[in-house]
Amino acid sequence: MVLGLNSTRYNIFGINLMSNVLNRLVEVLQDRKASLASDSYVAKLYDQGNAKIIEKIQEECQELIEEITDDIDKEKVLHEAADLWFHVMVLLENNEINPLEILEVLEKREGLSGIKEKEGRK
Repeated sequence: MVLGLNSTRYNIFGINLMSNVLNRLVEVLQDRKASLASDSYVAKLYDQGNAKIIEKIQEECQELIEEITDDIDKEKVLHEAADLWFHVMVLLENNEINPLEILEVLEKREGLSGIKEKEGRK
């Protein structure tokens, strides 16, 4: 494994490993739409709808906030952040929005001042 600019991980062929992980996760989220709720946590969330998924996002957000203390346990913070990202991806996919589209939005914002980018949305 090779570290690239901004600590992005690439394999020896120059393929961005992060986008591969996200691609695989999106495929799983899409596949779970055809699964039974009794067989899949994600399928169960889809069956329960946006309100339940949003409840999980709020819960995961609160858990992440609680882990940010003066004595941070990095592994716990990363675990909670991953849970939050995952549930946001589930919400997007439940609403027929491919979570990978977030990467396109972030790429368009790259190099822009946050202040200028926000002003551009008005």
